[in-house]
Amino acid sequence: MPIRVSAATENRSISFHQYHLEDMGRVRTRKVCELDGEVLGQDEIGKGYELTRDEVVPVTDEELDQMPLPTAKAIEIVAFVDRASIDAVRIADSYYLSADGAVAAKPYVLLRRALERNSKAAIAKFAWHNRERLGLLSVRDDALVLHSMKWPDEVRDPSELAPDSIDLDEDEIQRAMELMDSMTTDDISGFRDRYREALEELIAAKAEGKELPEPAEGEEQQPGQVVDLMAALNASVQKAREARGESDAHATVHEMKPRKKTAAKKTAKKATTKKAAGRKPRSA
Repeated sequence: MPIRVSAATENRSISFHQYHLEDMGRVRTRKVCELDGEVLGQDEIGKGYELTRDEVVPVTDEELDQMPLPTAKAIEIVAFVDRASIDAVRIADSYYLSADGAVAAKPYVLLRRALERNSKAAIAKFAWHNRERLGLLSVRDDALVLHSMKWPDEVRDPSELAPDSIDLDEDEIQRAMELMDSMTTDDISGFRDRYREALEELIAAKAEGKELPEPAEGEEQQPGQVVDLMAALNASVQKAREARGESDAHATVHEMKPRKKTAAKKTAKKATTKKAAGRKPRSA
């Protein structure tokens, strides 16, 4: 299936260059050899893998080009899984796939509708920047989306980061669930990057020689401050409900009776489907 790949997201962050404060001359990064101190051009720079601090194995672009990369010209579908079974931490970048020409239209729509109907996602392999990547094909509206994924051995085990066993009161767990309920929404399209908006206003004001806006007033946060967990949950529930225009006559929990504690634990490619052994493969 001939397809085209385009970025599904864009970076809207504001970036800065570095300047010399005395004369506002641009400060640029130069590539300097740490042995002889010479400034190098791109044609003088190669790749190498560091075995030890004093031993480097050089690897040329020609050698990399000769490496076997069967997915260099295709996105190869190798399996199908339940979409809900994919761990979100493994998903990196996302790309939209569009049908490249009339010949691709029917198989494109067929794959999309089949994925929609059985709530499946396709596991795929593809090449990107001279590396074979693991991918996930899913559906968004009327388009196929290719998500770049981490290989299984690239995801760290989080068990070592978990805190020791903590005793929680059932009322604390219940109040936390009430907070989640009060903050549940079906639409997150209204969230905006307030920091970027303020930064744009700052740059515009300075460019026009205007007086800088006054900083917004807010409560001063005390780092490391120990708070009453139940009081914090009560306050958060009340604040969430007030933001929704709801009243909560029982937002404050009074003295709690002791209860049993519970332990809290754009490039052109081709999408193909890998067939079972012994069967002749063909384009998806």
